[in-house]
Amino acid sequence: MRNLLLGLSFLLLTFSTHAQQNTNTMKTALLIVDIQNFYFPGEGPGLYRADSAAKAAKEVLQIFRREKQLVVHVRHQSKKGFEIHSSVTPLPEEKVITKQEVNSFYKTDLLEHLKANQVTNLLIIGMQTQMCLEGAVRAAHDYGFDCTVVQDACATRDVKFGDKMVKAADVQIAILATLTDGKYARVIDLKEFKEHTDKYLHPQKEF
Repeated sequence: MRNLLLGLSFLLLTFSTHAQQNTNTMKTALLIVDIQNFYFPGEGPGLYRADSAAKAAKEVLQIFRREKQLVVHVRHQSKKGFEIHSSVTPLPEEKVITKQEVNSFYKTDLLEHLKANQVTNLLIIGMQTQMCLEGAVRAAHDYGFDCTVVQDACATRDVKFGDKMVKAADVQIAILATLTDGKYARVIDLKEFKEHTDKYLHPQKEF
């Protein structure tokens, strides 16, 4: 009887340890894509509601820093307005990646950096929604990351196709809709993120 009890205790301990290891492997990082000066008035034409998006991005970043979660900044190479906007200025210890293409993973060490830090979940914010933000989300999903986008912390612009002009607000809605419909990412607002921070920063299971 004693041996049976010892055996059961060992199995329970093994199961508990294994379950804890599985939980611990789920790690969330913040990916900030191209919140750079050239998207703000003064350096360029600016994006629709760029300032409010930057303010929301700052709040998200502050939460990640407070919770001591991994932060990665991505910036697009440019001759003008290249600097990362002051709202999300990187700290010395935060990774900064410079890219040449729309996709943040293409010809950069982003994937290697995330894998080295055992990241499984990404919260992605940035500019422009229909270009580099969308490109990052789709690529991250294809690499197996679980992605969440905070819509308030993204911004875009009017786009033209042929003789048709599509307003920035409509572009934003269309892109976020395709990301959710295609199951590339869940899209939330800043209020949801702030009210349920632990859920998104320390996920215990699939949503």
